[in-house]
Amino acid sequence: MKKNVKLQSYITIGMLSSISFLLMLFNFPIPPFPAFLEVDFSDMPALLAAITMGPVAGILVEFFKNVLDWVFSGTPTGVPVGHIANFVTGILFILPVSFVFNRSKTVKGLIGGLAVGTIIMAVGMSILNYVVFLPMYTYFLGMEPVVGDSLYKMIVAGILPFNIVKGILITIIMALLFTTMRKWIINQRSVYLTK
Repeated sequence: MKKNVKLQSYITIGMLSSISFLLMLFNFPIPPFPAFLEVDFSDMPALLAAITMGPVAGILVEFFKNVLDWVFSGTPTGVPVGHIANFVTGILFILPVSFVFNRSKTVKGLIGGLAVGTIIMAVGMSILNYVVFLPMYTYFLGMEPVVGDSLYKMIVAGILPFNIVKGILITIIMALLFTTMRKWIINQRSVYLTK
């Protein structure tokens, strides 16, 4: 029985990773944010994995989706800085959702988790973009680094509000999905998360 559940979990993670990868291809910018910031809904399969199979499953979906996108789409720098940033963004988002939802398995719990995940993702990625990702990206592209006030303004006026908007959009869609898929989610949790 345990072997069947394990195999089924591998198959489900693979399927959700593939769906996540496909959703990643349908990205779009939101004016007036910088053009390099694009919204996609590829975190949603990872969220489903995290709340039905646990946080490790969600992390694996985030990982495989980015590996697939890197393999098929490549990267302008030759180094997957954007994919690493996307992976970290996904983890910062889904882990708080999984933690909060596990304590209160209701729509309110999910929305509360998504709100906490949005805040942690937005603040965490603002700091990481300031310290790590934007300097890395400009370095590997051979561009002049963005520093000082320009970098600060880009974070505060661009990246921070963008991630908040992205989190709100995903929250709305996930709340709607949860209300329609509640029975399925509860059934999946009973299969994968029973002790």
